[in-house]
Amino acid sequence: MDAQTPPTVELNLPQAFLLLATNDQDGKLELPVFALRTTLAGAILAELDMIGAIHLEGKHVRATGTTPGTDFQHELDLIRHKSRPHTPKAWVSMLEGRAEVQRVYEGMVSRGIVEHVGEKHLGVFQTVRYPEKDHAPEAALVQKLEAALSDTSAPPQVPESAEAVSASQDAGAPGAAAAAGVPDAAAAKPAAKAHEPRILALIALLEAAGLLSRLFPAADRVWADELAKDYWPARAVEDELRMIRLAEEEAANL
Repeated sequence: MDAQTPPTVELNLPQAFLLLATNDQDGKLELPVFALRTTLAGAILAELDMIGAIHLEGKHVRATGTTPGTDFQHELDLIRHKSRPHTPKAWVSMLEGRAEVQRVYEGMVSRGIVEHVGEKHLGVFQTVRYPEKDHAPEAALVQKLEAALSDTSAPPQVPESAEAVSASQDAGAPGAAAAAGVPDAAAAKPAAKAHEPRILALIALLEAAGLLSRLFPAADRVWADELAKDYWPARAVEDELRMIRLAEEEAANL
């Protein structure tokens, strides 16, 4: 392994988002709690979509017929067994909460990525923080994000699930173009460089949370905003955060 390249540690999207949304040194949040919880809910939907467990069908989120292994089986079961389908925004609203945040943090504690630090008030643990313990996973993640954000000359590509990527690869297999009636010259045309779907999904979620420009000040905000609006889990986060802020403004004016 190159000495300049941080070792790769596989993180799911909720873990990656929380890691970036938490201060490395003191474990404090880099954004308001309501924004963290809402975006984490969107990240859970994005993760389930990425592994092909759910998809957007029209205006509603539906479970697919596949049963991939996931850390978010509880959330997948909720979606699968609901008596009627719901919109992405409705699911973000239903999934956001303190328990979900804590569960994802504790999952990273068990992997030695962050540590659980409790602060006592009057002899009782009331505040829990999760400062970084192993910087390598975040360093590798930031490196990938910087690479994607440095190449925004082409329009943003909506992140595709594993199922969609597999279908796309099958379509591009030798002989597939001829079977579809596509001339060989067109089939041989090189495709544009594609970024990792998970990295694109994470960029969209960070933009929806209002965190991207803080972490990457040089990022192309127009490009990222377009990506966030085109990617349904991030768009659901933006819609829910907008409603929360409007409710807070109305309450303040009462």
